[in-house]
Amino acid sequence: MPPRSGKSLTKGGWRAVALSILLHSAIVGAAVYGWFTWKHRPPPTEALAIEGTVVDERALKNIAPPPKPAPPEPTPPEPEPEVVPEPAPEPEPVEEQGPPKPDPAEIQRKEEERLAREKEAQEKQEKIEKEKLEQDHLEAEKKAAAKAAADKAAAEKAVADKKAAEKKKAEEAAAAKKAAEEKARQARQAELQRALEAEERGNAVRNSDEAARWHALIVASIERAWIRPPSAQPGVSCIVSVTQVLGGEVTAVRVVSCSINDAALSESVKDAVYRASPLPPPPDPAMFERNLELTFAPK
Repeated sequence: MPPRSGKSLTKGGWRAVALSILLHSAIVGAAVYGWFTWKHRPPPTEALAIEGTVVDERALKNIAPPPKPAPPEPTPPEPEPEVVPEPAPEPEPVEEQGPPKPDPAEIQRKEEERLAREKEAQEKQEKIEKEKLEQDHLEAEKKAAAKAAADKAAAEKAVADKKAAEKKKAEEAAAAKKAAEEKARQARQAELQRALEAEERGNAVRNSDEAARWHALIVASIERAWIRPPSAQPGVSCIVSVTQVLGGEVTAVRVVSCSINDAALSESVKDAVYRASPLPPPPDPAMFERNLELTFAPK
């Protein structure tokens, strides 16, 4: 409830009314007193001029009058005395009179009217504030609903975008994997094709007369480097596996089998292969074989 300032305002209003009445009363009293003083002031005193004649005593006693002297110069008339108006008496001070005592019933009526106006204004203000609160509440609910809808739409869009991105990423990964597998398959197929072609060429080369002559050169080189052991008998033969690198350098030798079981013979053959290194090169580089399987049969 707003502060009850009506009472203080009523006192202030009464005080202003009282002062106004006093001021107007003083002005009216001063005007009436001035008019009354002016109306009843005494008339000014007028000076009367009296003409007189000087009578000689001898004339009264029938005595001949003496010769008249020359008439004196006329004396100028005396100026009339200046009439000084009496000062107006000072007006009696007007006693201050307070405002008329208000009627208690009138005061109560006005107080009730004031309270009724305040109550009506308060109810009106409360109604306006209530309507404003309801309007603000509705606006807040609308904004909250709009924000919730926007957030939901944004969340759904984010989920959809994420799913689309994941799907696209999965599709790209699947396509990349498929492309890699296809590329690897093609590479394996090409490698297999090359291996088959190489094997075919190798087989063709190994079965060619030139390959046979190259192998014979290698075996002849090993026979020249072989030192026959005492236990070796005429007509022996061994199957030897030889590993070489480009240039003919021997990196490994293994005696697969011999016609007789003689360790000294096997060791002498291995030593002969190492001593024959580097082996004679093939007439055609395409004929080169890393792993050779030779028949060593010294005469």
